[in-house]
Amino acid sequence: MTQSHHVITKAVIPAAGLGTRFLPATKATPKEMLPVVDKPAIQYVVEEAVAAGLDDVLMITGRNKRPLEDHFDRNYELESALQAKGDDDRLKKVQESSDLATMHYVRQGDPRGLGHAVLCAAPHVGDQPFAVLLGDDLIDPRDPLLSRMVETQGRTGGSVIALMEVDPAQIHLYGCAAVKPTEDEDVVLVTDLVEKPGPGEAPSNYAIIGRYVLNPAVFAILRETEPGRGGEIQLTDALQKLAADETVGGPVHGVVFKGRRYDTGDRGDYLRAIVRLACEREDLGPEFRTWLRSYVTEEM
Repeated sequence: MTQSHHVITKAVIPAAGLGTRFLPATKATPKEMLPVVDKPAIQYVVEEAVAAGLDDVLMITGRNKRPLEDHFDRNYELESALQAKGDDDRLKKVQESSDLATMHYVRQGDPRGLGHAVLCAAPHVGDQPFAVLLGDDLIDPRDPLLSRMVETQGRTGGSVIALMEVDPAQIHLYGCAAVKPTEDEDVVLVTDLVEKPGPGEAPSNYAIIGRYVLNPAVFAILRETEPGRGGEIQLTDALQKLAADETVGGPVHGVVFKGRRYDTGDRGDYLRAIVRLACEREDLGPEFRTWLRSYVTEEM
């Protein structure tokens, strides 16, 4: 196996999407800023990157995404007001987001797909392996996925993607991987990838979820990748080329995730994520669970 000697410190978070599934809420508010309980979804993602040792975060943004930058910046007026009132708990929460990581921003002027968004990160990333985290997938911090992927990439080199087994009837909604087992139960070798396969085209029920640790060789491939499904430059297409020829940038492995994942990209799943996380909060859970039981049994 190819050994990777780079310490991965950089994370890329594509956040240029329009959030059309959440209109009209996202007409003036980025979908990444929609709250999951009392914290915007994007903050959970940045916290996950930092927990895995990635404290250099590049966010790929677009028009009307300024609130993302403001959220991770200092707000001196608000901090002063909270400090004057002696509200230390809320002051700490406000300061947490600005102290999380070193944040950088670049605009994806022409939104041409996930592959194009990742390519926008090339000048910042350079020739180092890096992580990509999609904001629609929230991974429960009690089930660390990204740190396992970083550790795996350090041993195997190449690139590592996150996989999850899904109902075969749902695989057409995802990128799908053909895999071979390895000596590690939760790690597989990826031999082929298909983006949103049609009926009978899926090589497995292993779906790609929104976490990647990528070899920088992916940039050269993305520059030559033609628009694919949906007329967009697909990251899956570039990874398929890496999987087909290990000499280009090392092998592609997958870490099979069986933990808790919250999908905030769909309205129904977004609501379910809020309920699940609220139920598990020490400060909200007991009272909220009592109300929820009552609502379900008495009012529905």
